Amino acid sequence: MPDLPRLTLVTGGARSGKSGYAEALATASGRPRRYIATAQAFDAEMAERIARHRAQRGEGWVTVEAPLDLAAALAQARAEEVVLVDCLTLWLTNHLLAGHDLEAETARLAEALRACPAPAICVTNEVGWGIVPADPLSRRFRDEQGRLNQRLAGEAGLVVAVLCGLPLALKGRLP
Repeated sequence: MPDLPRLTLVTGGARSGKSGYAEALATASGRPRRYIATAQAFDAEMAERIARHRAQRGEGWVTVEAPLDLAAALAQARAEEVVLVDCLTLWLTNHLLAGHDLEAETARLAEALRACPAPAICVTNEVGWGIVPADPLSRRFRDEQGRLNQRLAGEAGLVVAVLCGLPLALKGRLP
């Protein structure tokens, strides 16, 4: 049963295997598992993706839907659990599209992660390796996602990049 730091950040590109790795890390902890989901099903295809992801995860997870208020969801965690937040990219998108103050929301999230009584594993996308987006909203999102990832990586005890399904420790040691 690996010892998890207070905060683990798992990053990578789309379909890199980061969610599967984060789920395996949570399961290997031997702790009761709490899954905090940030996705919203605005169409049938997304609803199908969410259902498929939940089925792949399997039994043994308490699932909490928190597309915006991660702080409240993190505050509900119990010290004996492990918390998996999947994913910060959708959470940031939800706030950006709602017109919220991203700096304030990011600060609120960082404080909630520090106060969370359970170890937390957060999944996020690395979006800065592609071309510069053509429109202002997309450029702003890329910049904000990069800032969020940097802030949380600075606070995390373990940062893992997942590429082609393979984990690479960027900070800390893999359990």
